[in-house]
Amino acid sequence: MYFPSYRMRRLRTTEQVRDLVSETDLSTDRLIYPLFVSHGKDVRSEIKSMPGCYQLSISNLVAEAMEVFGLGIPAVLLFGIPAVKDDAGSGAYDDEGIIQMAVAALKESLPELLVITDVCLCEYTSHGHCGIIKDGYVDNDITLEMLTRMAVSHAEAGADIVAPSDMMDGRVAAIRSGLDGEGFINTPIMSYAAKFASAFYGPFREAAESSPEFGDRRSYQMDHRNSNEAVREVLLDLEEGADIIMVKPALPYLDIIYRIKQETRFPLAAYSVSGEYSMLKAAAAQGWLDEKRVVLESLMAIRRAGADMIITYHAREAARWLKE
Repeated sequence: MYFPSYRMRRLRTTEQVRDLVSETDLSTDRLIYPLFVSHGKDVRSEIKSMPGCYQLSISNLVAEAMEVFGLGIPAVLLFGIPAVKDDAGSGAYDDEGIIQMAVAALKESLPELLVITDVCLCEYTSHGHCGIIKDGYVDNDITLEMLTRMAVSHAEAGADIVAPSDMMDGRVAAIRSGLDGEGFINTPIMSYAAKFASAFYGPFREAAESSPEFGDRRSYQMDHRNSNEAVREVLLDLEEGADIIMVKPALPYLDIIYRIKQETRFPLAAYSVSGEYSMLKAAAAQGWLDEKRVVLESLMAIRRAGADMIITYHAREAARWLKE
């Protein structure tokens, strides 16, 4: 029987050979762990739709961050849950707001940890939208002023990177100008550049207590049918001064991750969102999937598509599995 001189299986025979020729790596220093911080003392409230994830008071947040950093995860992404919400989302840019206090506590206790802050009003507004409402519509330009104040307050508290997720037009330029004007010229912006209006965000709304009171976010988040538009969004954010660009969600949008990486070659983050996490957790709890294998395979797929860093609620578990 005829065989070709080159046999593909030769380089698959042993684990050592497979490792030697592997094309994509997955390591803990590529992971970013999202955390939810709230007011109160000794708060550790499990999020029902996200088993293993919690709303944490600041002292417990610091303890969690120390554990995460000890596993080799270099960065956390913070979401704040304020004690009081209002129409203007004023808690977002309060110098004594929940995120501002959390950042200061983390940098004091663990200065080596990279602290990234989500810059968006949705957790802070009483109506749950990502900006200021005017005549029943999210007013883009007024919202930019609030987002800039928010980003500057985070930098003043010690945030290493600010990450605007609101999807308002022009927000990267506004935030860059605001940061530079206050002397934070070296604070990078990680822009949620291609953030889609996705059904995969459901569990996050419970975690961050940020469901819209009316309507939805499709007038500012992207239409999932569009990929050329995603490229345009990313290019605009880069022109405005974004240092890192992001695609969100991750697994349903691997084609977008790949395309944007190929077209820009800029540092690229992918956000494996709450729905991705919860569906894998639910299937594993039923015994339908091997959680370790399916999580690591999913994260590898995101890396293979072109993501340089992955924001994932599985980060802590993945870090332990990668050490085994």
